[in-house]
Amino acid sequence: MNIGFIGLGIMGAPMAGHLIAGGHSLFLKSRRSVPDALLGAGGTACASAAEVAERADVIILMLPDTPDVETVLFGQGGVAEGLKPGKTVIDMSSISPIATKDFAARVAQAGCDYLDAPVSGGEVGAKNAALSIMVGGSEAAFARAEPLFKLMGKTVTHVGESGAGQVAKVANQIIVALTIEAVAEGLLFASKAGADPAKVRQAITGGLATSRILELHGARMIERTFQPGFRIDLHRKDLNLALEGAKALNLALPATALAQQLFGACAANGAGGLDHSALVRSLEIMANHQVAEG
Repeated sequence: MNIGFIGLGIMGAPMAGHLIAGGHSLFLKSRRSVPDALLGAGGTACASAAEVAERADVIILMLPDTPDVETVLFGQGGVAEGLKPGKTVIDMSSISPIATKDFAARVAQAGCDYLDAPVSGGEVGAKNAALSIMVGGSEAAFARAEPLFKLMGKTVTHVGESGAGQVAKVANQIIVALTIEAVAEGLLFASKAGADPAKVRQAITGGLATSRILELHGARMIERTFQPGFRIDLHRKDLNLALEGAKALNLALPATALAQQLFGACAANGAGGLDHSALVRSLEIMANHQVAEG
């Protein structure tokens, strides 16, 4: 299949690589230059998003935020300029569910299908083709795209109509943020109380408190390995989507708001580009104590 892939950052580059390894022809565009590894594997660099859409039957986006997706889709030289009836646009970015429904309607006017398919699993999941992919859109479009998703992810779920994938991703990001915060508080308490946080983590990993976040991000907090991963700035963006959606739904999300404030404190102290496990830094600053020495 001829596939376009736009957005080749930490997540997008390995995802595109899995599609090439699966035997597909890829037409590539990124804000920066296309990685040499993808070109060496057989990918083709394109001059614009419109060219990608012209040459591909399926166009995949993996971009940072809602305005980026809108510009790439509908701006000058954008995907919409290269669409013809029968093509499929798949947005794997994490963006606004409300905007997603609008984008899907506009793409449908061109006679094309639109799937929102955000992912969870971070850089490790992208590299290992082990992402969790949550998809919104028609069942027919999902069925056609599912083989592509399975090359990039381990868990692929059709959640519902357009926007449902993005709703699922926002829910995921709420849970991830609050779990990171809980792990950070627990390990900070253990360390301040004089216990070895590494041994405390080992002990509670075998109990009800265990989680992938305790396993992976707890280790980051102890080992002080905060290179991203998934950046705090991006998680802040996702929690903004959650809080904006909650406002529209007349819904209170008090713990989500707290996690957003802690991420904000990290950003204010120059840590916005670190992995989201570095949320622990905001608690450490307030406690004047680190979970462990770097």
